[in-house]
Amino acid sequence: MMSRLSDCGSFSGCCGEDSSDVFSGESTADISSEEVVSWPDDSIASCIEDERHFVPGLDYLSRFHSQSLDASAREESVSWILKASKPYYKFQPLTAYLAVNYMDRFLYARRLPETSGWPMQLLAVACLSLAAKMEEVLVPCLFDFQVEGVKYIFEAKTIQKMELLVLSVLDWRLRSVTPFSFLSFFANKIDPLGTSLGFFLSHATKIILSNIREASFLEYRPSSIAAAAILCVANELPSLSSAGNPHESPETWCDGLSKEKIVRCYRLMKAMEIENNRKNSPKVIAKLRVSVRAASTLMRPSEEPYSSSSSSSLSSPCKRRKLSDYSWLSDDNSSSE
Repeated sequence: MMSRLSDCGSFSGCCGEDSSDVFSGESTADISSEEVVSWPDDSIASCIEDERHFVPGLDYLSRFHSQSLDASAREESVSWILKASKPYYKFQPLTAYLAVNYMDRFLYARRLPETSGWPMQLLAVACLSLAAKMEEVLVPCLFDFQVEGVKYIFEAKTIQKMELLVLSVLDWRLRSVTPFSFLSFFANKIDPLGTSLGFFLSHATKIILSNIREASFLEYRPSSIAAAAILCVANELPSLSSAGNPHESPETWCDGLSKEKIVRCYRLMKAMEIENNRKNSPKVIAKLRVSVRAASTLMRPSEEPYSSSSSSSLSSPCKRRKLSDYSWLSDDNSSSE
């Protein structure tokens, strides 16, 4: 049995920066249309200019295509972060997004000993812990982050070592520019009166998080993702659907936006929406009339439906393993991609 160390609040406020200007979609009551209008365009343009410093390099997506990075392992880690963030700990959407952002930036800069398995799980736990310490008021102890079906369990000091490695690789740049930095400003461009601001923020947030598992979105920067999500929401509102046409001029919302990128990201979101609806739609299975003979006539007297070994393997839960070899965490000379 592992002991729980007194690790609550480690690295708390490590950057000493206030990120209250990044809205997650769940704090819309404190945002008024007057406040959005008062934001100068050049401050948003500055965020667009800075966002390139908080995303992986342009060749990051190609590594998944070439299978030098495991896209399924990334998807599994992102799914775990989302489950642990919202259903379990009720974290803000921004916290989950930041955790995934830290993980992607780390994977771009540093190669893990394995592209899947326990190193990826340790990285996901450390990134979620760091994101929570940046954004949440109440942060669980490190040991308690290991929830929602993890396969391995780590001591708190091991997670702390991984946190330090992540901080080092990211150069302590944790206050990232995210799509949530732009949502309110872009929503105001379509809905200047702010009558549907809450709807825009909450639904755009859902769209962004529902697509975060898909590696294809790594091609787009936060501003393009935010603009595309706002356009998707506008198309859900009959009174604003005409203003939500991505082929009009979303690039005029602010300097630095790319119409081509926004349109492509918008199309990908719509395609993913169709695909998700198809997967989630109830399947109707035709009823067939089948004549079934008694089970006793289909097997020999000596046969059993399940052997004792198969029965035990089916009933036994997956055991979480304790690992002890983490020497690579302190190896600064490890190869990187």
